Amino acid sequence: MWTVIYIAPTAKIADRIKEKLTEEGFLVQVRAISLTKNQYEILVPEGELEEVQEVLNSILHR
Repeated sequence: MWTVIYIAPTAKIADRIKEKLTEEGFLVQVRAISLTKNQYEILVPEGELEEVQEVLNSILHR
């Protein structure tokens, strides 16, 4: 099952996060929430949630 770990405010940020997480070896999906609000969900498999959160924190705080 896929779980939302982050809602990105732009497609550019969503793509950057997906790229970084994929480089770390995680499966990642990006899904548009609303084209009018231009927000994107970042999803990962539920079983990888804890590991991904640690990596995501380091990506967001660079």
